Amino acid sequence: MTRSSLEAAVVASHEIFMRTSDRIETVLAEHGLTHSTAQALWSIDPNEPPPSMKELAGRLYCNAPNLSFVINQLTRRGLVERFPAPGDRRSRTVALTEDGRRVRSAVIEATLTLSPFARLHTDDLHTLAGLLAKALAPTENDAATPG
Repeated sequence: MTRSSLEAAVVASHEIFMRTSDRIETVLAEHGLTHSTAQALWSIDPNEPPPSMKELAGRLYCNAPNLSFVINQLTRRGLVERFPAPGDRRSRTVALTEDGRRVRSAVIEATLTLSPFARLHTDDLHTLAGLLAKALAPTENDAATPG
């Protein structure tokens, strides 16, 4: 791969992110969310056991103080609740409330509808998802990479 190919892919990825972020701004405002609080909601799958704060921080690539700030905002809005983790009462888990599930669904639906990816054909999306999964697959070098 040439540097220009890599650069083009990175620029396109960033442009998709920026356009999607811009297009969902109104939806986020309607629900009183920031991009950070919306991403935290999206990261809590209601069909899985509630994640610990540590697990959620890993999913969001942030540190504990930043996550606490975001989760405090969501808690005040009544969108999530914190509970002691089963088996380790020193650790906390985060669960969606019923309102949190509703808002999460609305944000996901708006994001999927408004993303530039939405205009791609199903076969193209399948190919793109495979390529992105390949790019995100862990490698030996990931252990040495900070973050």
